[in-house]
Amino acid sequence: MLLKRSFHSCIKRYFDCVIAFFALILLAPLFAAVALAIAMESPGPIFFRQWRIGLSGRRFRIFKFRTMLQEQSTACDFTVAPDSRITRVGDFLRKSKIDELPQLINILLGEMSFVGPRPEIPQFANKYKERDRQLVFSVLPGMTDFASIRFRNENELLARQIDPLSYYEQVIMPMKLRYYRFYIARASLRLDIYIMALTVRCLIRDIVAHYSRKNHPASSAICSYGDDTPVNTRTKDPPTWTLGFHEPGNGACFGSKTD
Repeated sequence: MLLKRSFHSCIKRYFDCVIAFFALILLAPLFAAVALAIAMESPGPIFFRQWRIGLSGRRFRIFKFRTMLQEQSTACDFTVAPDSRITRVGDFLRKSKIDELPQLINILLGEMSFVGPRPEIPQFANKYKERDRQLVFSVLPGMTDFASIRFRNENELLARQIDPLSYYEQVIMPMKLRYYRFYIARASLRLDIYIMALTVRCLIRDIVAHYSRKNHPASSAICSYGDDTPVNTRTKDPPTWTLGFHEPGNGACFGSKTD
C-alpha cells in the first residue's frame, strides 16, 4: 500500500509539472491581458499573495490575480460577495475563476498540485481536529477537488447567511473535510483527470448560465452544477455523483451531480 501511494505521488508530481509548465506557456497571452486589465483599472500589484497551509502543515504564499482594491485587498482574509472592495475586472476574474490560474506557479514550485484539498488559511486550518490535520496535510493541496466544485460559488452562498463566518465554520468546512477524506482515500491519476475535466465542464456551464441570465433575466434556467441546492445540515452524506467513485458504506457515487 505504501509503495503504491509513493508510486502514485511520483506519477502525480510528474503529471503536475508537465501540465503546469505547458499551461503557463499557452496561457501567457491571457496572463498578459489580465495583468494589463488589472493595472489599468486600479493601482497596485498584479498578484495577490496570501498565506495558506500546505503539505505537512507548512505555510506558503498562494498566487492569485488581484481582484480587490490594493489599499483594502489584504485587510481581511475572509470576504463575502457582494463586496465593494472587488473591482469590475476582479468580479469577472472571480466568476470565471481566472484569478486562480497563477497557482500554476505554486504547482511548479512544488507547493500545490492540480487536484487535492484546497489550501486553507491559517485562521481555519488551526481549527481542524488532529485526525483531520494529519490526513489533509499528508498530501499536497490542490487547485481543485470535489469540494471546490461543490462550493465554487461559496461567496454568494455565504452572502445569504446572517453570520457567514459561523456558517462557514459549522456547515461548509465540515462538508469540505468530508470531501477531502473521500478524495485522499481514493487518490489516483484517473480520479485526478476526472476531477480536472469536471471542473472545466462546470466552469463553462456556469459562465454560459451567468451570461444567459444576464442577457435574459426572465429566464429561469439554472445550471445543474451550481450552488442552487441548499446545503443539507441534517445529513453527513455528500451530494450524489456518478462515475463509480463510491462513498463507503452506501450506494452513493460521485460523478455527474455536484450539489
